Amino acid sequence: MGNGDLESRGSIKSRGAQPPGPPPAYYTSSSPFHTESSEKQWTSWLVPMIVVANVAMFIVVMIVNDCPKNHNSSLEGDCVAKFLGRFSFQPLKENPLFGPSSSTLEKLGALERNKVVDDHQAWRLVSCIWLHAGVVHLLANMLSLVFIGIRLEQQFGFVRVGLLYMVAGIGGSILSALFITSNISVGASALFTLVIIILVNLAVGMLPHVDNFAHIGGFLSGFLLGFVLLIRPQFSWQERRNLPVDARGKSKFTVYQYVFWLVSMILLIVGFTVGLVMLFRGENGNDHCSWCHYLSCVPTSRWRCDNR
Repeated sequence: MGNGDLESRGSIKSRGAQPPGPPPAYYTSSSPFHTESSEKQWTSWLVPMIVVANVAMFIVVMIVNDCPKNHNSSLEGDCVAKFLGRFSFQPLKENPLFGPSSSTLEKLGALERNKVVDDHQAWRLVSCIWLHAGVVHLLANMLSLVFIGIRLEQQFGFVRVGLLYMVAGIGGSILSALFITSNISVGASALFTLVIIILVNLAVGMLPHVDNFAHIGGFLSGFLLGFVLLIRPQFSWQERRNLPVDARGKSKFTVYQYVFWLVSMILLIVGFTVGLVMLFRGENGNDHCSWCHYLSCVPTSRWRCDNR
């Protein structure tokens, strides 16, 4: 940097007169101050593994289902895509999502309120997260994970994203069990651009076997968990070593971040506690909302809904 530049900044008058102490710091083009924040990028492996696990589980479900062997075609019609053999799907009148039967899903861990409450099979609140009602349902949820989940894991790491996935899924299961009392439900929530994916998941959730209460409950849980687990430090705190002293952030997080964290944590604790208490006391969520059952299934001439 030339003398003229130094003099124009009111700094050193000549190269021969250096003030005591370290030389003043000037930002060059290679300084992180002029580039994007050098955040640690994690390698995404958990989300791809979740996708693989869900696909593998769906394959297992279809192997167990074996429509040509276990389905009575004289009652509901022929299996769909019979050329797939035991991987062929139930008739569309029974399952319009190109998937297995309700009995197969129930056998492998689908969420059923009576089994959770009366038979003490609370594990179904978790197992149903890994089941999907059909190819359409599976694709909708896996696209969510691939397009959004991988990026989140790269930014925040596998621990926080893994907690987000599981806790949001359980939150969706609790809400589902409160409102769907006479039918099974499966599928992880629509956590993860986002508006289109949410709309697709909600639209799919209007069909039989796919549970929109799990989608809605999972989305709300995931939304609140985002303020708890995915909180990010201020830029001025992250780059404090590269900024002038008077520009450095004094706090890692802002006041409103702390407020959102606290409010979200309270809502999560209260919501999960109230939901579990209502569930195991045998209360029916539809008693408090007469129209809510239409959020999960809309009856048509092609299928009926019995989700109350």
